[in-house]
Amino acid sequence: MFFLFNLQTAFSTPLNGFIYWFTNILGLLFFFLYLHQFVYLFVGAFKVSKVKKTEFNTHKFAIVISARNEELVIAHLIDSIRKNDYPQELIDIIVIADNCTDKTAQICRDLGCLVFEREDLSKIGKGYALNFMFEQIHNLPEYADRDYEAYIVLDADNILTKNYITEINKVYDSGYNMVTSYRNTKNFGANWIADGYGYWFIREARYLNNPRMILHTSCAISGTGFLVDKQIVKEYNNWCFFCLTEDVEFSAEYALSNRKIGYAHNAMFYDEQPTSFKQAWRQRERWSKGFYQVFGTKAGRLLKGMWKNFACWDILTNIFPALLISSLMIIVFPTCMIIGAATNDPIGVTTAAQGLLFMIVTLYASIFVFGLFDLITEWKKIKMPTWKKIWHLFTFPLFMFTYLPIAVAAIFKKVEWKPIYHNAPISMADLGLDETVNAITDAEKETIQVSKKEKDVK
Repeated sequence: MFFLFNLQTAFSTPLNGFIYWFTNILGLLFFFLYLHQFVYLFVGAFKVSKVKKTEFNTHKFAIVISARNEELVIAHLIDSIRKNDYPQELIDIIVIADNCTDKTAQICRDLGCLVFEREDLSKIGKGYALNFMFEQIHNLPEYADRDYEAYIVLDADNILTKNYITEINKVYDSGYNMVTSYRNTKNFGANWIADGYGYWFIREARYLNNPRMILHTSCAISGTGFLVDKQIVKEYNNWCFFCLTEDVEFSAEYALSNRKIGYAHNAMFYDEQPTSFKQAWRQRERWSKGFYQVFGTKAGRLLKGMWKNFACWDILTNIFPALLISSLMIIVFPTCMIIGAATNDPIGVTTAAQGLLFMIVTLYASIFVFGLFDLITEWKKIKMPTWKKIWHLFTFPLFMFTYLPIAVAAIFKKVEWKPIYHNAPISMADLGLDETVNAITDAEKETIQVSKKEKDVK
């Protein structure tokens, strides 16, 4: 930001000097922390990762779904699993009905799933649910003959493309014991909030994990849509990750072990995003708090590890509280304007105003460019009308700006895990992924419709 200043006036007053050093130090810090992500942007724009092998072995998988009151959507996920082109005899579906009070467990049993019902309101979150299930699968004698080689972890609201398991198997068979996948949004076009999430997750797939895979560094898992080898699960005590962002916690720990998470670009799944600002605030507040938790417990080790493994630096900059720095800038510049006005320093007031405007424009433009790259390269994958694709490209930076107060609030507030309710029972056919009739019975469809009406009333 040094070009904002005429060096003859930069230190004309103490306030101007402070603004000069403040803006330039923070500008250099941001450049240093996130230069690699701009490199990723250009690598991801021109190339997609591919597996070099041409012949693949098939492996036995368990699809693991942690669900809490998901009767509206989970049948559509199971339907998409059953319609995958991977050999069905090599797939089991395991559902953890986690503190459910609806018909989730019964629907899943009727559809042939193995269901574990968990009731424990003292330990809430996906990490506890996964640990509960893995403990039983690996330790109880009645499950000893279930010779799974790996687990694919999904959320109940997900929908898989028909080749999802085949594509994630290719990367697994190539030697990666952890594999993440392409996260798309099934309710694109719902509103600017859902689309803000959607643009961000597409960026995460195409412009973070994809270039990481191309450049042979480690990728990161993101809550859902990932594969983990059975032995890795056992190594980490049947999934001993319980913070508010257990996915980030695991990604950091895995990077510290000097192993790499792979990425299956052609394994795409669809995910439902929040549409209400209240729900989006609550979810991102949990994510922010979880990032602070991981940063507080692992930053020191990641700093030491980055000299041997670039993935440690990549993870560290991902969890670094950059939003707090942005919030600090928003606070500091107006404060400097007030001080300048009170001390009769018009140059200081002008400089602080310029700094604030420049920061806002720069942040907006940077996020807009990320969204623009999403739109150009992934146009056909963003399923909504053309005018909404373009309009919500402009609202995407505004969606990201709302993260600033959330990041600040998360510091002071006690944040606990709370469920995100899914109310969009979208099928493969709705997404244009399948022309055949859904493998859901009429009775199940009726149950879904009744449940949706009941939740709408609430």
